[in-house]
Amino acid sequence: MADQTSTSERRKGEPAEIARLNDWLRQNITAPGKNRIVMTSGIADLIGDVSLFRGFRKRAELIRTVRDYDRFDDAINPHGERDMGRFEFEGTACYWKIDYYDLDLTGGSEDPADPFQTTRVLTIMRVDER
Repeated sequence: MADQTSTSERRKGEPAEIARLNDWLRQNITAPGKNRIVMTSGIADLIGDVSLFRGFRKRAELIRTVRDYDRFDDAINPHGERDMGRFEFEGTACYWKIDYYDLDLTGGSEDPADPFQTTRVLTIMRVDER
C-alpha cells in the first residue's frame, strides 16, 4: 500500500526519511530489492578473484563493513541523510555513497524520500577513484 503522507508533510521530515531508507538499504545490502549495489574496479581489485571461492572472505568483510557503518559525523553527514561513509579496507581508504535516481535510472529522483519514485544506488569505491 502506498504511503498516504502528502508530499509537503513528507518533505518536513525528508532528511530523517531519507536516512531511514538509506539505512534500510545498507541493512539489506545482499537483497536490495529494486535498488542497486555496485563497486568500482579498484574495490574489485582489493577483493581479488572470487571464482572458486577465492576472495569471498574479503567480499563478505567489505559488505559487513558497509552494512555496519555507524561513524556518521557532521563532516561526512552534513544533511543527516546517512548517504556516505569513509572506511579502511585492506589498508586502503574507501567510501560508500548512495545516490538517488528515478525508477528507470535515467536521471535523478525528484523526491529521494519517496521509495516509490526512487532507485537508490550504493557505490563502494576507493577514495582515489572519486
